[in-house]
Amino acid sequence: MRQAERGRAVRLMFQDEGRFGLLGTPRRCWAPSGVRPVVGARLERKYLYAFSAVSPHDGVMDSLVLPWVNAQTMSLFLAEVAQRHANEFVLMVMDQAGWHVAGELLVPSNMRLTFLPPYSPELNPAEHLWKALREDCFANHVFKDLNAVERALSSGIRALEANPARTRSMTGFDWVVSISLNAT
Repeated sequence: MRQAERGRAVRLMFQDEGRFGLLGTPRRCWAPSGVRPVVGARLERKYLYAFSAVSPHDGVMDSLVLPWVNAQTMSLFLAEVAQRHANEFVLMVMDQAGWHVAGELLVPSNMRLTFLPPYSPELNPAEHLWKALREDCFANHVFKDLNAVERALSSGIRALEANPARTRSMTGFDWVVSISLNAT
């Protein structure tokens, strides 16, 4: 039976994970003329992972910060998204990472997974979230420990989730349609 026949709305979401850690991300920054800016760096390799799903048409975003990526944490994330959209059927579009196609992945009953072609990150609008988070929360920062990384990452994610208009503007492909229509 189709979802519409059941009276259930369908929500299209795109999912991805981003890795954030202690390693700094040097970026351009302003400095007075003649002054060379100094940006710290850290070479310790410890990471956290942001799992996010976004609906480009309305900017709704759901996220979790977890310590690693595997089928178990992916199942936990999918369950959280399904719970947040319990009255909707979620069509989740994602890449083909190993934990996305693992046999032990648990997919909630109100969700269906569909996969992007391999090696095509440009087709996933959720990829744009990571650039914004790295610019807003991680550029030219050196973090003391993973707790500081988690605070910065959680704060940035909450800001994006609270601003669906910004999230929509980053992830919606409306501009492609607009350019195509204006060109004809």
